[in-house]
Amino acid sequence: MLSAADWSAVRLTAELAGVTTLLLLAVSTPLAWWLARTRSPAKPVFAALVAMPLVLPPTVIGFYLLLLMGPQGPVGQFTQALGLGRLPFTFAGLVVASVIYSLPFVVQPLQQAFEAIPERTLEAAASLRAGPWDRFFSVALPLARPGFVTASVLGFAHTVGEFGVVLMIGGNIPDKTRVLSVAIYDHVEAGEYPDAHRLAAGMVVFALVVLVTLYLVNRPRQEARATSA
Repeated sequence: MLSAADWSAVRLTAELAGVTTLLLLAVSTPLAWWLARTRSPAKPVFAALVAMPLVLPPTVIGFYLLLLMGPQGPVGQFTQALGLGRLPFTFAGLVVASVIYSLPFVVQPLQQAFEAIPERTLEAAASLRAGPWDRFFSVALPLARPGFVTASVLGFAHTVGEFGVVLMIGGNIPDKTRVLSVAIYDHVEAGEYPDAHRLAAGMVVFALVVLVTLYLVNRPRQEARATSA
């Protein structure tokens, strides 16, 4: 059985992943739409910035976030001036770090979904006097629904599995910043392998469910492409 502290880590991880996924969808949707539609020469630069968390070590991202959100950093000074205090070692700080670290896992599936929409479909909507906003909400979003499912699942799952970034930004404060990955590390460090195994096994099952879900979501599109080919 899980201890009260472990259940608290599970609850906190679920809350963090849920809030982060909602914020990521709000931020990533317009960004992915712009990347999918723009012909700006700056597109490769923005695409590279979005993808950087895929190649940078989590400790590097965590280190620079600590500098930015610390008492001497611009973000830290701004939040303190607003009376919000400091973000490091708080749940809000974990959310900010998670949004940045998981950004490519949401932006890229959405961008691919938007790029897969035939241009003639949007042109047909425009010929029927549908404005840009109407074309986006009435045509693009429904056609990109599988991409939103994939992005949501990946964003949630990636946030659940974070370790390096959340440890550097949130530390290990019970009931406040101690998430599942940190709890597993604590158990291993203390030699409590049965407790670590219970949490780790749960993460393995969760990862399997995520991968099966993504396969089921993407299978109709793969079969449709195979049929059309």
